Formats: sequence, C-alpha cells, structure tokens
Amino acid sequence: MIALKAIKSDKIWGYELWIASTHPNGKQDAFEKFCGGSYPLLVKVIQANDKLSVQIHPDDATARLYEGENACGKTECWYVLDAASDARLVYGLNGVYTASELRKAIKANSIQDCLNYVSVKKGDFIYIPSGTVHAIGGGLRLLEVQQSCDITYRFYDWGRGRECHEEKAIACIKDSPVRSVSAFPGVFSCPYFTLEQIFVEGQYEGVADEASSPRCVEDFTLLFIIEGSGSLNGQDVKAEEIYALAPGEEIKALGNFSMMKIVPQKRSKKH
Repeated sequence: MIALKAIKSDKIWGYELWIASTHPNGKQDAFEKFCGGSYPLLVKVIQANDKLSVQIHPDDATARLYEGENACGKTECWYVLDAASDARLVYGLNGVYTASELRKAIKANSIQDCLNYVSVKKGDFIYIPSGTVHAIGGGLRLLEVQQSCDITYRFYDWGRGRECHEEKAIACIKDSPVRSVSAFPGVFSCPYFTLEQIFVEGQYEGVADEASSPRCVEDFTLLFIIEGSGSLNGQDVKAEEIYALAPGEEIKALGNFSMMKIVPQKRSKKH
C-alpha cells in the first residue's frame, strides 16, 4: 500500500486536486510505478467556490473521432463531500431539444433556461455518463471518479468569455434521462468503475481485489478516506487522503472513519 500525493490545479472557480492519476496532464510517477502502467481511472477532489462551466464529455467512440485514435471518453461520478445550504448542480437538460434548438438558445443567450438544476447535500451521489450536460455549482466540495481523460467540451460559461466548443458539445449530447440524485447507495457499478463505501467502527478487515491472470494495472484498488480518522494497514489516516493497494493485499483498519473503495472495471480492450 502506498499513499498518493495530490497535484493541485488552481481554477477561476476554485481548485482541483488530482489525487490518483497517471494521466500525462497530472501524472503521479510513484503511482504509475507502483501499479505498473497507465491507470484507467482519474480521481479528483474538486473545490468549487463559484460555478463551473456547463460541460459535456464525449464517449469513447466520439473521443476517438475528435481527438485521435488513442483518446478515450469520460464517464464520471461525484460524491458530495461538503455542500453549502443552497448548493445545486446542473444535471442534464430540462427537456428534449434538437441541435437546432440548442444553437438558437446559445445565440439568444438563453441556454440556461434549458438546463436541469438539482439541489444537493453532503453525502449525495451523482452519476454522469458521457454525453450528459452538467455543471458543478458554487459552494461544493466533491470527490470525482472518472475515466482517465481530460477532454472537456465547454457548452456555456455564464458570460465569462472563455472559449466554448458548442458544436462538439452538441454532437456529444445524449438524450438518456438522468438518474435521481440521492445519498450514495453503498455500492455503485458502471462499465468503468465500482465504488463501495466502507464504514470502520473500531475495526475492519477486508482485502483488495484479486489479480487477474496475467496481473494488469486494472487490478489495483484505491481507498479514499471520506471522513474520520484512524489507521489503515498500520498507517495513520485522515480525511481526503487516498491510498493505492496491490491486488490481493489485506485491508486492516482501526478507528472510526468511512472510506470509498474504488476499483476499475476490467475490460477486454483498451479504453
């Protein structure tokens, strides 16, 4: 087990901490060496003091179309670590709109009237498959788990004047309905990752996922400390630290804290 050191990136709306990454835009060399290659997930802590732009991320096929054959898409999820009393997100559109209707709304500066706004609180979970219109509002601190991708198509930026990518964004939008936002269900799986919340109340013993044959980078497990304190495999831990574990490694925890176990889904081809 190794502790991973965050890479901070300041933004106009707050900052990001890339806490588990082998992505070239924020690589943790020790993590890459430990797991023996490019990890398929990227994990962040996001501090949003102001709202982020409205964004859409491509799926795998669209990413390769626009960004090259080695690109992958970006499906992600958020776990709310902290939230102001009035915090909310943009999560999807509030109706079904054609590409022409969206272009007209952008031109008329009324696209914000097409967005679906959702209030959120600490402990809520939001799943954002590729093609979902979304934006983080101000007053939020989130754990983000996503594919190892840094492709963002900015759809709308609230008049801040930064470059937008309307046509690529519109091309990526999918009409799939969004899920309801609620407290994390305990375990969540999608085609790219599985998350499990573990509560340590005095003592906990478990094991990291077993290795496949042959062992691959996707076999490595991440443990993110949500809140509380104690020890993990003999190391003192505190909130928002993250640890990488080798396949089959024992997990022995003491204290009173909760943690998120993060495991990539094993896939038969490069993604």
